[in-house]
Amino acid sequence: MADEADIHELYEQSVQNVEHEIEFLQQTFKELSGRTGYLFREDFCGTASLSCEWVKQGPEFQAIGVDIDQTVLEWGRKNRLAQLPSEDQARVSLIESDVMTVETPKVDVLAAFNFSYWILEERADMLRYMRRGYDALKDDGILFLDMFGGPEAFEETKEKTKNDGFTYIWHQAKFHPVTNHMRCHIHFKFPDGSRIKKAFTYEWRLYTAPELRDLLLEAGFKKATVYWEGDDEDGEGNGEFTPDPKGEADLAWIAYIVAEK
Repeated sequence: MADEADIHELYEQSVQNVEHEIEFLQQTFKELSGRTGYLFREDFCGTASLSCEWVKQGPEFQAIGVDIDQTVLEWGRKNRLAQLPSEDQARVSLIESDVMTVETPKVDVLAAFNFSYWILEERADMLRYMRRGYDALKDDGILFLDMFGGPEAFEETKEKTKNDGFTYIWHQAKFHPVTNHMRCHIHFKFPDGSRIKKAFTYEWRLYTAPELRDLLLEAGFKKATVYWEGDDEDGEGNGEFTPDPKGEADLAWIAYIVAEK
């Protein structure tokens, strides 16, 4: 089963819900700006599934995906972009480039999700990226970032999640407390006993919420708000994110930071 599996499909089934993300982006943008966002840029876009979902909102919507990895962009073109109607395909632009140097038209909404921007481990580089994000937005544009945290984020540990037909394994393999550098892997295990080890590997700095908010304000954003996930009746995350100035001391959490220009 491992030999026949596609790691990008497995990844998206495990950790992405692009329909929900687009709903959050658009709803939050409307609440804060008072209008609809039409032009979207997805940094570190990978397979560009989010960009492809964005243009499904209607003929006025356009998306730009930026990633430095040609291989994953080609996968996205073949498996995501090519699946759209031709009129939708024409409104998605995928650019192979470094987010630190790319030049695009100013956009309404800019997003860097799946913690991808944490690859910028030096504070000066992160600040430069956020300043470039600020410049890439229209006057009332909004930058969306995600993050994770909690005591368990600082541990070397594994977490297994059963999905339809496979098990997703998140492996925090190394953590250095002095620098907050971490090495993480994603593994997949199948019912027949076969595995894909280290399907994906990430070398990141684990940034904290105060660090990121301070950096965004230093970069020029007028406001940086953390959107915290609510709980269902069992105390589990319900997928609904709302502004929260404090958060909760959960062992592990995922949140968004919404930065207004």
